[in-house]
Order: sequence, then C-alpha cells, then structure tokens
Amino acid sequence: MRRSITIVAAVGMTLGLAACGSGSAEDTEEPAAAEETTSDDVGGTLTIWADETRIDLVEQIGEEFTAESGVEIEVVQKASADIGPEFITTVPTGEGPDIVVVAHDGLGGWVTNGVVGTVELGDKATEFSEAALTGVTYDGQVYGVPYAIENIALVRNNALLTETPGTWDEMIAAAQATGAKYPILIQQDPAASDPYHLYPLQTSFGAPVFASENGSYTAELAMAGPEGEAFAEFLAAQGEAGVLDTNITADIAKEAFLAGESPYMITGPWNTTVFEEAGMDITVLPVPSAGGQEAQPFVGVQAFFPNIDSENALLVNEFLVNYIATPEVQTKLFELGGRVPAMTEAAEGIDDPILQGFNAAGATGAPMPAIPEMSAVWEFWGAAEADIINGTAPAVERWSTMTTNIANAISGN
Repeated sequence: MRRSITIVAAVGMTLGLAACGSGSAEDTEEPAAAEETTSDDVGGTLTIWADETRIDLVEQIGEEFTAESGVEIEVVQKASADIGPEFITTVPTGEGPDIVVVAHDGLGGWVTNGVVGTVELGDKATEFSEAALTGVTYDGQVYGVPYAIENIALVRNNALLTETPGTWDEMIAAAQATGAKYPILIQQDPAASDPYHLYPLQTSFGAPVFASENGSYTAELAMAGPEGEAFAEFLAAQGEAGVLDTNITADIAKEAFLAGESPYMITGPWNTTVFEEAGMDITVLPVPSAGGQEAQPFVGVQAFFPNIDSENALLVNEFLVNYIATPEVQTKLFELGGRVPAMTEAAEGIDDPILQGFNAAGATGAPMPAIPEMSAVWEFWGAAEADIINGTAPAVERWSTMTTNIANAISGN
C-alpha cells in the first residue's frame, strides 16, 4: 500500500488533507470537518530545504509569505549534491523538512522510497505548462508544485546571420556560407559526448529515450529501432563532416561563440547572460529539426515537493497550492531567480526577448525523465554517441550495442 499525504487545492485553508491512506474506502478514514480558517489565524513553522542556487529566492518568498500569513518559514541550505539523498534518508526518521525545493529529476527515487507526498492542484493544473506539469508527475500522480522551467535552444549571433533556419540542413548551409570557423557550436566531450545537448536532434528523428504512457515515462526504451538508428547515422555524418566535434567542450564552445567564430550555438540561459554582457546581439530560437519531426529539448522543472510525513500538512497546503501556485508569486520567483515561470500566465508576462525565446523553444519540450531507470542510461548513451561522432565504430552497430547494454542494466542482467 502506498502511503500518501495529499496536498489539496483549497480556498484559504478550509479543506483538510487525506494522510497515510491508499485512497480506497476501506483504508481511508473520513477526516473531521475543518473549521473555517483564514491565513490571519494561522501560526506555526514550515521548514524548507533549498540548495545554494535557490536559497536566496526561497528565503525572500518565505519572508513575504510569513508577512501575509503569520506562518514562520525556516529555510535550511543543503548542498545541491546532497539535498535529494538526504531527503530520502531523513523523512523516515522524522527529521526531514516539510518541503524540499529542487529540480524534478529525482522524483522517481523519492516516490519509490515513499518520502514525497502527492499534490491535488484541481483546476490550477491547467494553468501550468504541459512540460512543467509532466515534470512533477509520476505514475499519473502529481507530486509537487512547479515554479520554473529551463531548457536549451538555438542561439543566433545576429552579427553573422539574421535568417531563421527552417531545418538543420538549411541552417548548416547558411552558416557555412558565412565563412565562420564553426557552422554551429554544441558542447561535447571526447569520451562522453553530451546527450543532453544533442537530445533535440535525437527527438526530431522520433527516438525519445523512454516511451510515455498517461503522461508519465515508462521503463521501456524508445530509442532503439529504425528511428534511433537513423539518428546514429546522422551523428556519424555530422562527425565526418566536422559539424560535430567531441573536442569542443563547454568552455571552448562558449569562448568561440563570444569570439564570433560561429553564427549558432545550442545552449541554455546560463550562457546567454554572458553573451549579452559582452554586448552581443543574439536571438534565441527553437532548435531546427534534423529528422523531420519536432526537435524537443529536455526541460528541467524546478519545484516545491512536500514531505509525505509532514506534521504540518495544512500549512504545507496553504503554502504550496494557495501561494506558490499563483501567477503573482511565480512572477516574483522569476524576478528573483531568472528562470521562466512554470505557470503560463506568468510566463506570458515576461518581456525579455531572450527568455521568451527559451520559453518558446521549451514549450513542447520533453521533461527530463525522473524515473529511477534513467540512472542506467547516461554512461552508455554518451560513450556510444562519442564513438559514433568520432567514427571509431559503425553507427548502427554501436547504437544497437548501446541500447542492449542499457536494457541489461535496467533489468539487472
């Protein structure tokens, strides 16, 4: 039986929460009727964990929530590498936080370890972007309130080109006609490639990493078969032509683009700030299709996740559903953190053309799989792509070996 603390969409704080039940009539006790309570009547303390990249914005939002509600917010900083694992180990002991603020890609492990509670957003669910909501959904259940998304896109140096490419081939041809040193820059690694930055091209061949069902990823690999093999052959051709080069690391790619050595770069908002500060005139565009289908980048979802065993369930509900899940607060979080809001209304209110470009590129993106099986993918995936780009192995054969190795790792063989 899966335990669950359910965070319920409510007006003010009038609804109670279902806790520690499977949801069946036999297992769930009818909660006592809650007295009508306004936020002015509430006290108590919520403990929230955040890493070094989110601590400032969570503290600021917490102070504002305290001023409005009277609920104290204690924000504890945890190292980004530790916050997810510590959430898993501390919740069963009763020492975990009420809420953890992290990226969504650890969700599968939190669900299987029974440490994260579900959230009932009600009608508010339709107010979030599809990618954001999918990112906090596991096995058909919503487990958090997303507040921001981020993804890569195609960044164009307008000093070299101003045309918007329709396809990958058109883009490369136009770039080569400029005489620039590199037709496009995509960060790589000699031994491990970079599947994350190549993923929009892979999905354009119809070869997502995992299959999906009912809005959630399954453990079925979807990048085997003819679609994945066609992508592998594309990688081999781009490597042979010198368009893709595994020696172009993240730092080399950034510096080359800053130096005007390429009209295009596939990257994220973490680099465009540097480009703008250098006085570059840039435009952010969706990655053009190489395989005929829509190019879908991975979307990272930043979210607030509740502790399944929180003793402050009603306060958690008020904070998550009635505060974080509002356009006003999502806009404030954007102003503090610079990431595109997860709620559509807030995202549409951004007037920064660079972030608007990233938002458009990620609107139909694919949330990073948060299932535990994803941990078995990266090493095999990157090594295979590097071999194919470098021409050290036949493309289709190497791709087939990769998918077999991943499947064996997932099954434990």
